[in-house]
Amino acid sequence: MAPTVNHMDRFEASMPRLEAIAYRLLGSASDAEDAVQDTFLRWQAADIDRIEVPEAWLTKVLTNLCLNQLTSARARRETYVGQWLPEPLLAGDPMLGPADTAEQRESVSYAVLALMERLSPNERVVYVLREAFDYPHRKIAEILDITEAAGQQIFHRAKKHVADGKARTEIDEAAARRIVEEFLAAATSGRTEPLVRLLTEDALSIGDGGGKVPARAKAFEGALAVAKFMRGLFKPGKAKRAIAGGSPEIYATTANGAPAVVAVVDGRVIGVMCLEVTADGIAAFRNQVNPDKLERATRRWAATDHGEPLFHAF
Repeated sequence: MAPTVNHMDRFEASMPRLEAIAYRLLGSASDAEDAVQDTFLRWQAADIDRIEVPEAWLTKVLTNLCLNQLTSARARRETYVGQWLPEPLLAGDPMLGPADTAEQRESVSYAVLALMERLSPNERVVYVLREAFDYPHRKIAEILDITEAAGQQIFHRAKKHVADGKARTEIDEAAARRIVEEFLAAATSGRTEPLVRLLTEDALSIGDGGGKVPARAKAFEGALAVAKFMRGLFKPGKAKRAIAGGSPEIYATTANGAPAVVAVVDGRVIGVMCLEVTADGIAAFRNQVNPDKLERATRRWAATDHGEPLFHAF
């Protein structure tokens, strides 16, 4: 039976939740959009009047599509050029989903998305549905066709893997901007010592260029190594301007709810640096410069008021 206007409305009402789930599961906005579109095609082909709980049906279909993608993604990432990092979402992006609880906010943080790459597909599904969307273990078990007890075991295992990362600090938008501004002032000072003071002893910096833009695939580790890298990164140079396509405008903002530096050339986002902040200082910089993973960020940037840049780099 073809979907009616009411059926279409029901799907559209579910889209924000489906997109938020898919993004957390896949770490990619473009892949999340594809998964939701494929879910819609299956919704169109289904006998909708016989579906008792549409939201549960849609979630199960979407989750299975994402599980297939997660399984194939592992194989694709074995041939990915350099380090694979998630696609960042800038402040206010609706795909970030609910942010009412600490668990919801943490589940979409860039640091946790990176940590979730360690999880098996089933672990990631259970963690996201339970932690971010408060799905009962019984419903998660039905979605994955496993027992409720097995689902609870998977959840505890996944939560432990994610918790093994550094204890992160929740920061509001004003505090995030202050942290970014303080970092940028230190990074452009020409001295290493101010940067070292902002970092944890075991700080790291890593980048994802996807083989299209130069990026450090092997992490810089330790406060001094990271500080030296950051000092050099913001040092002016013709080669850098040539690679960037101009002199980037540098902004302080948030991405995935955490402090971030955004570099923009002629309205195009060319880099998002996500800062992981702990009580002891900045613990990590994850730098996304792969242009394929910045298309949504560029669209979001064009649609929002972001004020004046802090300065022009290079």
